Amino acid sequence: MMMKAEAVIKRNNVKVIGDGEQVMLFAHGFGCDQRAWKFIVDAFTEDYKVVLFDYTGSGQSDVSQYSADKYKSLDGYVQDVLDLCEALELTNTIFVGHSVSSMVGLLAAVQHPEFFSRLVFIGPSPRYLNTTDYTGGFERQDLENLFEFMDSNYLGWSSAMAPAIMANPERPELGEFLTDSFCSTDPDIARAFARVTFFSDNRDDLSKLKVKSLTLQCSEDVIAPLAVGQYFHEHTPGNEFVLLNATGHCPHISEPVETINAIKTYLHTEENGK
Repeated sequence: MMMKAEAVIKRNNVKVIGDGEQVMLFAHGFGCDQRAWKFIVDAFTEDYKVVLFDYTGSGQSDVSQYSADKYKSLDGYVQDVLDLCEALELTNTIFVGHSVSSMVGLLAAVQHPEFFSRLVFIGPSPRYLNTTDYTGGFERQDLENLFEFMDSNYLGWSSAMAPAIMANPERPELGEFLTDSFCSTDPDIARAFARVTFFSDNRDDLSKLKVKSLTLQCSEDVIAPLAVGQYFHEHTPGNEFVLLNATGHCPHISEPVETINAIKTYLHTEENGK
């Protein structure tokens, strides 16, 4: 067991910091790694034990452990989270997931609710594609064009998409931060992860969640628009909903203070038995 735990910690570049007893597990979104949390994580290390990691194939993880077959669906990323919980013997964990990691965390908690006490979803989406009775934000042709761009010129795609995802054009350094993150990811793995993310449909899984949760929705988000956040909230039992003033898809980077305050307010209210 010890060897397995060490292997998981190495594979996913796990970092544990903080002085508290209760664990907060932060899971980054597509194209990022644990560095995406750098603007908010220090606000939690006094009261919590913070666990940071990189999904296999991202950041400083052991890329040799990446398998296209394992990670052809979100299940592979869910297994990364469950492996980590087992390796660190986590219980009563507060999971904070950004973007696609919201669904990864939800699926992990559906399988093993005993690992988690609360879930915090930042910009979640159960499905990105529009249907006749659902607004996900993207038409299939939009995504096909996006993937064609990624396949032909990944660096160009990164430079074009990151500022749009981040928004806040008056602060170009934010888009540059995300561009650098995209560009540090293996292009083949990034393209595969993007397809898994954007073509997943987990709407039927929302109702299965038994752990209480919070949705943080940005007021303007090209990746997960307001209608998506509202759908997520309305179909997820025990979910609280907060509409942020922040714009873009990465409020933990663009508006860290507002994001920190929203998470802390939720946790404080829950701890005091709302």
